[in-house]
Amino acid sequence: MTERTRYQGIYPIMWAFFDDAGRLDEKAMRHQVSTCIETGAHGIVVLGLVTEMNKLSREERQLIVEWTGDEIGGRVPYAVTVPEPSIPGQIEFCHMAKDNGADWVILQPPPVKGVGEAAYVDFFGQVAESCPLPLAIQNNPFNMEVSVSNAALAQLGAEHDNIQILKAEGAAEGVARLIEQVGMERFDLFSGRGGLELITTFTSGCKGCIPAPDMFDVQLKIYDLFFNGGEEGKARADALYKEILPMIVFFSQTLNHTLTYGKYLTARRLGLDNCRLRHPFMKPTEFGLKSVDRMTKHLGKFGQMYGPFAD
Repeated sequence: MTERTRYQGIYPIMWAFFDDAGRLDEKAMRHQVSTCIETGAHGIVVLGLVTEMNKLSREERQLIVEWTGDEIGGRVPYAVTVPEPSIPGQIEFCHMAKDNGADWVILQPPPVKGVGEAAYVDFFGQVAESCPLPLAIQNNPFNMEVSVSNAALAQLGAEHDNIQILKAEGAAEGVARLIEQVGMERFDLFSGRGGLELITTFTSGCKGCIPAPDMFDVQLKIYDLFFNGGEEGKARADALYKEILPMIVFFSQTLNHTLTYGKYLTARRLGLDNCRLRHPFMKPTEFGLKSVDRMTKHLGKFGQMYGPFAD
């Protein structure tokens, strides 16, 4: 596997947990971070779509960055998504993330449609010129209104040496086409989409995945078996993936479906008593919560897996 950076593996992206008053729950957030690290996460990410960054104020986003950086304490690599809609906002946020221990940042395109791809290339380029950290670009045509072409990504990588990583959230076939057109030496790629097509994205060239935490511990095992277990390990990875694929499909119906039920599953596996959702949200149904209960029993709590997931 070629390597542009040292970053690879399974990086769970943290949920935003709220208390009964609707405020960010610092204790729950820190517990989530520490549990993920103690369970073996290769790195931690915050402020993606599953962190509900579009429901957070600028002050709340900074609190999450601060709490998470403090809780990680340099134990694993730390990546921060930069959701600010302006060039000055993204630059300032990159520096704030660095000050709080971030090792790399993930840029999202501004939520402005219809301006032509050159405008997005220029936007990312200006941010890259003033960012003190290695950069990733999140290209997610499934859940984001703005995305860029493979040619634009290749241009950005050629013109800005600190743009070194891609969070490529298309189908695995598209990821393979991206690598074919851009080249493995240009970027290190992480997949997303909750681990859908996980093994196929590894085969296509991804170095890791950035999923929600709900099943990341099983995905850790799959990653290790696939890359380090030889042919026997790959067969075991396939078997484990078949075990969790129905659950991934359940959560992948829509983004709102993911945000509601994925957070409930993670909370229950963390041992959290409450799982508060922030408006506007999709209200869980009795059937959906019973499905989450079955998944919780099947998976066990983090660090206490059994059955097909046990070592």
